[in-house]
Amino acid sequence: MSSAAERPPASRPRSLPTLFAVPALAALVLLVLPLLGLLARAPWGDLGRTLGDPTVIRALRVSVISSTGALAVCLVCGVPLAWFLARVDFPGRSVLRGVVLVPMVLPPVVGGVALLLAFGPRGLLGGPLDRLGITLPFSTAGTIMAATYVALPFLVLAVEGALESVDRAAEEVAATLGASAWRVFWTITLPSIRPGLASGAALAWARALGEFGATITFAGSIAGVTQTMPLAVYEVLPTDPAGALTLSLLMLVTSTTVIIALRSQWLVPWRARRAS
Repeated sequence: MSSAAERPPASRPRSLPTLFAVPALAALVLLVLPLLGLLARAPWGDLGRTLGDPTVIRALRVSVISSTGALAVCLVCGVPLAWFLARVDFPGRSVLRGVVLVPMVLPPVVGGVALLLAFGPRGLLGGPLDRLGITLPFSTAGTIMAATYVALPFLVLAVEGALESVDRAAEEVAATLGASAWRVFWTITLPSIRPGLASGAALAWARALGEFGATITFAGSIAGVTQTMPLAVYEVLPTDPAGALTLSLLMLVTSTTVIIALRSQWLVPWRARRAS
């Protein structure tokens, strides 16, 4: 009787079952058709004029500032939080993990209301912050906070998964040889989780770039201050549909580029290494 190790690997199905073909095609139509409609109706001839508009330039600048600032906060705060969730066993860890992931499923507008109730003029911390001269709502800092709120779970989830997949033998050997915890993290742990960290950072940045609901609720839509690209699309759509299509096209190209780079360069190799 042959052992389990001698058994040939299970063969993969060579064709998609007919039962799956129709719903799979419907899913593709749902995902791809709106993108094709955007590409087909985009005013390609007015692309240069629209992108040179001062309103668009200001919105693009605010978007870059808010998404990059949110990414920086996510990296500084999210990596330590992911480390605690993955490496420290404490009461209520599963509850805390659930709380961290709530912004991923919470309607963004509700997230903006929650931010107002926490950091607004009458919020839990609004008064103390105001006495220190710090105003977050309806400011560029407010757009960064709103973007961070919705993007942070993506980074934490990716880094936590990467930390849990790391072989801790090398860390333990380095600690045995006298390396400090900080040195072990920087020289062994961080290089080991780099693919997961990179994928989480890319997803967090892309999510922050496309944030709308929490931003308009917490920071408003002030041109040159809090108006990001998604808010500019929403504002110009009733009066300038062509301009809104151009801005939407720019957002589509940016998001697609990030996702393609993420999947081909970071996500797939990371999964392959985990499976090996």
